Amino acid sequence: MGFSVSGSAAIIFLAAFIGFGMFYSASANSLEQISDARDDQRDTLLEQQNTDITVTDVAYDPDTDTLDLTVENTGSTELAVSDVDVLVDNEYQSGYQTAVDGDTETDLWVAQTTLEITVTGLTAQPDRVKLVTGPGIESTQEVP
Repeated sequence: MGFSVSGSAAIIFLAAFIGFGMFYSASANSLEQISDARDDQRDTLLEQQNTDITVTDVAYDPDTDTLDLTVENTGSTELAVSDVDVLVDNEYQSGYQTAVDGDTETDLWVAQTTLEITVTGLTAQPDRVKLVTGPGIESTQEVP
């Protein structure tokens, strides 16, 4: 009876040790992933709080069916021009020309600079335009 009790106690202790090791590894990885997700959420929220845009001018030319927009980055976040979405009368636009302070080659839209957007191929005068940035901040303007 002495060895069988000792042997079974050793096996149970070893199984408990291995089980705890697996449980600890799984729970530690899960907690680390949750912590990383919360950090990412805080960074996204901070970026949204520091982002602001203002549509300063909207002009529609009925002769050429083009819409010219002037938008200022009034926040402190650097934005990507390629992440800006343009909606004209709730229709997504693509293929529009952009320029940041006259530079048509850049994709960087830094704070206190102006983005000029030219949308072509419209069939009628729109009523309003909406711009949405990469962090999700938007600005809507009526078309005069």
